Amino acid sequence: MRKLFYLAVLALCVCACKQPQPQIEFPKQLPFESTYAFGLDLSFVQNSERRGATYYDIDSTAKPIWQIFRDHGYNWGRLMICNEPSSLGQNLEYVLSGAQKLKEYGYHFALDFMMSDGWANPMTQPMPSSWKDLSHSERVQGVYDFVYHVVSSLKENGVLPEIIQIGNEIGNGMLWPDGRVFYGEEKKDQSNWKELCEYINAGSKAVRAADTEGKVQIMLHVDFGGDLEMTDIYCTQMAIYKVDYDMIGFSFYPWSHGNLLDLRDNLYYTIKKFQKPIMVIETGYYSTPSSTFERKGLKSAFPETPEGQKAWFQAVNEVVMNAPDHMGRGVFWWEPMQRGRGFFDDRSRVAKPIVEAFEAYALPAARYDGHPRIWDFDEE
Repeated sequence: MRKLFYLAVLALCVCACKQPQPQIEFPKQLPFESTYAFGLDLSFVQNSERRGATYYDIDSTAKPIWQIFRDHGYNWGRLMICNEPSSLGQNLEYVLSGAQKLKEYGYHFALDFMMSDGWANPMTQPMPSSWKDLSHSERVQGVYDFVYHVVSSLKENGVLPEIIQIGNEIGNGMLWPDGRVFYGEEKKDQSNWKELCEYINAGSKAVRAADTEGKVQIMLHVDFGGDLEMTDIYCTQMAIYKVDYDMIGFSFYPWSHGNLLDLRDNLYYTIKKFQKPIMVIETGYYSTPSSTFERKGLKSAFPETPEGQKAWFQAVNEVVMNAPDHMGRGVFWWEPMQRGRGFFDDRSRVAKPIVEAFEAYALPAARYDGHPRIWDFDEE
């Protein structure tokens, strides 16, 4: 059965190659202002700042965290927002403050709606406490109102995001149990695809209403970056229910979502069939032996060392950069402040080699010879 599925995939992709390809949209200011994302989820940086923690660049120079990342070519920051009351403190006030920091340091801005009072991920998508006693239609309106209020507030404060996720890792749905979906044979008939899609579309509608100039790209964020079959099922359902979105964001962790070839094949198939740009909006790797691989005696793709961590991020990026039709739009690291797999040594808080992962692509960030990009002068 699996062999037949992949033969069908191959046939589909061959046919897709014969179809007209989307026009490539190149950056307006080549080569120094590309919006290809070398990104980081910076949701918890303000927490570190408020604790008074000092962080150091790779040369041991103390700097603001935001500056350390920018100096090495990182150009996108993602912030998450929770419903109220937020158990994580990620409320609108916190996000406004973080968005202003992103603007101050010259980052592009992606916003991640958790659609919960705290963590929401493939294992848990809890209903916000304020929505539990509502009917489905009332919750749909609640999603619209919440998203519209947040996006309008950010716009009014001059920090409108460029990408907005309606939900975080919603491959298994969101707002459980009402918006829960399944994939296995035993439970797939219990999936509430219609309800899930109504929630997503409510959020998309709110973004479009608040973003009257059409500047925001709406992202579907799913967790199965290396699983082609699940991606096909999910995106096909989005098409059936006419979900409004612009791009697809995948989470891709080697302990959950396959290997680099799985990622490559999934991105190729997804782009060819669904004609949407993609990002790996979350990835990560340990820089010290973890209970995921080395401490269990398991072979890992790269050594769990600072250099291995850097090599993982570079390898994921190469897959995305080589996605077909110029549709791979970037990579993001989840939580660079995290112990064990963050960007800093856990004791000294000095940046690790991963901070330099993309300098070969991202630097220089401007022209330094004093001349304009296009010379416009008269010869004497």
